[in-house]
Amino acid sequence: MKNIVSCPTCGAIVLPIESGGFCPQCRTPLEETDAETRLVDPPASGGSPAPPKASPSSSASSAQRASSSTGWLSSSGAIDHGRFQPGALLGGRYRIVGRLGRGGMGEVYRADDLKLGQPVALKFLPPEVDGDPARLTQLHTEVRMARQVSHPNVCRVYDIDEVDGHTFLSMEYIDGEDVSSLLRRVGRFPQDRAIEIARQVCAGLAAAHERGIVHRDFKPANLMLDGAGKVRITDFGLAGISGEALRAGTPAYMAPEQLAGGDVTPRSDIYSLGLVLYEIFTGQRALEGKNLAELIHKREHDGILPPSAILKDLDREIETAILRCLKSDPAARPGSALAVAAALPGGDPLAAALAAGETPSPEMVAAAGILEGISTRTAALGAIWIGASLIALLFMYQRVMLINRVPTPKSPEALLDRAQEALGRLGYGEAADSAWGLGFSLDYARYISTTSDAPDRWARLGAGRPETFYAWYRTSPSPLAALGAENRITGLNPPLLVAGMTLTVVDASGRLSEFHAVPPPVETGGPAGPTDWKPLFEAAALPMSVFKELTPRRVPLVFADERKAWEGRLPEQPDHPFSVEAGAHSGKPVYFVVAGPWSRSSRAGPTRAALFTRTMSVLQMMVMPALMIAGLVLARRNVKKGRGDRRGATRAALTLFTLTIVSWLLGVERLAGLGSDLSGLFAAIGRALFVGGLLWVTYLGLEPYVRRFSPDSLIGWTRLLGGQWRDPQVGKDMLIGISAGLGMTLLYGTHNLLPPLAGQPEPMPIVGALFVMMGSRFALAGIVGRVVSAISNALLAVVGVVALLILLKRRWLAGAVATVLYTPVVLAGMFPEGTPRLDLAIGAGIIAILIAVILRYGLLASVAALATHFVLLRAPLTTDFTSWRGPIGLWYLAVIAGAGALASYVAAHGARENMRQTFASTEPH
Repeated sequence: MKNIVSCPTCGAIVLPIESGGFCPQCRTPLEETDAETRLVDPPASGGSPAPPKASPSSSASSAQRASSSTGWLSSSGAIDHGRFQPGALLGGRYRIVGRLGRGGMGEVYRADDLKLGQPVALKFLPPEVDGDPARLTQLHTEVRMARQVSHPNVCRVYDIDEVDGHTFLSMEYIDGEDVSSLLRRVGRFPQDRAIEIARQVCAGLAAAHERGIVHRDFKPANLMLDGAGKVRITDFGLAGISGEALRAGTPAYMAPEQLAGGDVTPRSDIYSLGLVLYEIFTGQRALEGKNLAELIHKREHDGILPPSAILKDLDREIETAILRCLKSDPAARPGSALAVAAALPGGDPLAAALAAGETPSPEMVAAAGILEGISTRTAALGAIWIGASLIALLFMYQRVMLINRVPTPKSPEALLDRAQEALGRLGYGEAADSAWGLGFSLDYARYISTTSDAPDRWARLGAGRPETFYAWYRTSPSPLAALGAENRITGLNPPLLVAGMTLTVVDASGRLSEFHAVPPPVETGGPAGPTDWKPLFEAAALPMSVFKELTPRRVPLVFADERKAWEGRLPEQPDHPFSVEAGAHSGKPVYFVVAGPWSRSSRAGPTRAALFTRTMSVLQMMVMPALMIAGLVLARRNVKKGRGDRRGATRAALTLFTLTIVSWLLGVERLAGLGSDLSGLFAAIGRALFVGGLLWVTYLGLEPYVRRFSPDSLIGWTRLLGGQWRDPQVGKDMLIGISAGLGMTLLYGTHNLLPPLAGQPEPMPIVGALFVMMGSRFALAGIVGRVVSAISNALLAVVGVVALLILLKRRWLAGAVATVLYTPVVLAGMFPEGTPRLDLAIGAGIIAILIAVILRYGLLASVAALATHFVLLRAPLTTDFTSWRGPIGLWYLAVIAGAGALASYVAAHGARENMRQTFASTEPH
C-alpha cells in the first residue's frame, strides 16, 4: 500500500505523493516515511501475529484493543467509533448512527434528525481544535458559502449548532460513495456514464460560480455519488469569493495560479474541473508528482499526457473539452463550467436544466451550446443572397418609391439657395434665426389616384408642375423653437405668429411655389404705393402675361390689406388651369401660392382615413401598449422576487440610450444659440431615457419567462451583450437575421409591382423619409434611429410570442396567433390607402417571416431581421449614382452589405477558429 503520514498540526491522514508534500487542510510541510502500512506485522518465527503498532494518528480508543490467540478483538467496545458512540443523543435532537469518516477538517457522522424525521450528516471539528476561533470561523464560512448555493448537484448544508462544547454543522446525508474511492475500485467510468457524471458536476459547479463562490478545493474526494447515481459537490470549507488569494487546497488538483498564491477565480475551479474530468474518463490522474516543485513544473509547462494516449477510443470532443480546461493561462480556459458541459458530446445544458424543472441562468444561456458557426460555403451563399437582394431592391425601388417617380434636378443645398434668393427679391433680408427642410405634397398624387386608372398614370408625376417634392425655408427675428415632443422644426412648427417670420417654399427646380410673411402688428406709415407683383412671378418662373386676373378666393394665412388672383395654363399641364393668389401689406408681398384643382390647404384639417386604415391603427394602439403594460407589471413582480437579468437589462438599456443620443447628434439640423441647443439636448436625453427605461422595464419583466420557456432564443443575444461579437453563434444569428430581413423587405417591395401583373392599377408610390435626404449625416442619423426602433420592437415581438407559447403550448398555433395579432401593427401607416386585401397579404407575409425567425433562431436574429427591414424600409435608393441622391442611397446599401459581410466572416471564421483550436488543443503538450 502507499505510504501515509499524519499531519503533525491538525492530525489529518495524508498520502504525501498525492498531497505534494503539504497537508491539504492546514498547509503544514510533511515528512515522508518509507515504512509500509500493514494491517498487522508479520509473525516472528512462525508465531502468532503481533498487535499493530500505534501511529500518531490512532484514536485513544485504539489503546483498548486486545488480541487473543485467535487474533479476534476481545469485545465490540474495542472498535473505534470516534468521540460519539452509536445511539448517542445530541442536544435531544440528533441520534448518532455511526461515523462516516474523518480527516484534517474533522469527523462526519451519520445521524437521524428526530425533530424532522430524516437522516442527516453532522460534521464536527477535530477535538484538538474544537475551540480554535480560526477553525470555528472557517466552519461558519463553510455554512455561509454552502447555503448560498441551492442546486440538485450540490450537497445542501442546513445549519450550524453546538452541543456540549462541540460545534458542528448539519447537512444533507448522501447514501453513497465519493468519486475518489469509487475510481480506486472501478478504475474509470464507461464513457456514456462519465459524460452523464461530468454534466452533473459542471451544473453544480456553475451554480456555485453563479453565486460568486469559488470552491478552491475541487477534487474527486469532494464529489459524492449517491445510490441513484446523482452527483453532489461537498465540502465548501475552503470556498471563498472570486479574486481572493489563497494558497490552500489539495496541490494535486490546484490550478497554477492557486499553487503560486495568486488570485483564485472561477477559472481556477475550471482547471481543477479539467483534472477531475481527466480522472473520471481515464481512471488516471492528469498530474503526478513526487513533490510540490514537480507538480508546479508540470503545470507551468502543460506537462499533461493527452487522454487519447491512455484511451485510444476516447471521443475527440471530450479530450478537447478537458485540455481546454487545463490551459496554464486562465484566460485560455472556458469561461464557465456550463461551457465545458456544452463542449461535451451532445452537450445541451439548457435542455438538462429545463428537464430538471429549473430556469437557466443568463450565464447558462450564454454558455449553452457549442460555439458553432457555419461552413465557408454556407457563409458565401449567405453573402451572395444579401448582395443579390440589395441589387433587386435597388431596381424595385425605382418604381415603388415616390422619390424615384418625381423629378429632383437640384440638390437640397441648391434649393435652399434658391429659396434664400427668392426671399431677398421680395425685400426680406437676413434674420436672427432660420431653418430649412424637405417635404412631399401628395395633393396631385391623390388627384391622379382618384381620376385615373391608366397603367402609366404615375408617369404624370414626372411633369415639372405641380410640385410633389419641395424644400421649405423658415426665418425669424427670434430663435425658432418647435412645439411638441418631437422638437423638430417644420414649415408650420412653430406657427407663423411673430412679426417678421417668413416661410418660403420652392419646388424641385427651385421655383417659388408658396410664400408667407407675418406683417408688423401696428401700421407704421401712411398709404403705400401700388404693390409690384412681378418679383413673385419671376421667382416662380411664371409668365405673368399668360395669366388672367380674377377675384381672389383663398384666404391668406397672414393678414394682407391687398389681395390679387390670376388664372392661366402652363406648358407642363395644358389640360388644367393654375391659379395664382397673392397678398400684400403696406405694398410689401406677404402671401403667394400657386394652386391647381387638386390643391388642398393644410388648414382644412386631415382627411378622414378609410375604415381599413382606422381599424389597423386602433388594433396597433391596443397591441403595443398591452405588451408594455404587461412588461411593467411583470417587472415589478420580478424585482420583488429578485428575478431577472438586471445586468443584461441594463446593458441593453444603455445601448439604446447611447444609440438614441448618437442619432440625435448626427441629425441636429441647426445650432441657433445656447438656449435652443440645450433645449434640444434635454429633449433628446428625455427621449433616450424613455426609450432606454421602457426597454429596461420590458426586458426585466419578460426576460425571465423567455429564459424559462424558450432559453435558446436568447443565446446569441446574451453573448453579444457580453461583448462576444466575434462569437460564431453571434455571426450566424446576424447572418440569418439580415437574410430574413431582406426577404421581408423584398416582399414589401412587391406591393406596387403585383397589381399591374393582375391587370389592376398600380398603387400610389410609397412616400419615403425626407429628413435623411438632407445629407449623409442625416442618413446615418436615420439608420441609427431605425436600429433603436428595431431593438425595442424585436424584444416586444419575442416576448409576445413566448407568452403565446406559454398559453397555447404549441409552436405552430402560437406562431399563427402572433401573425394575426402583429399584422395590424405592421400595416399601420405602411402602405397608401386603396388596396386593403393586398396590404393584409403582404403584411401577414412580412410578419410570418419575422415570427419564423423568432421561433427558430431567437432574439438576436429577430433584432437583425427587424433592423435590416426597418433600415431599408422606404430607403431613398436610386440607380442614378451620379445624382445628389446617389451617395445617400449608397449609405443604406453599404450599411446592410457591410453588416452582412461581417456576419458572414464572423460565422465562418469563428467555425474555422474553433476547429483550429480543437486540433491545437489535442496535440501532445
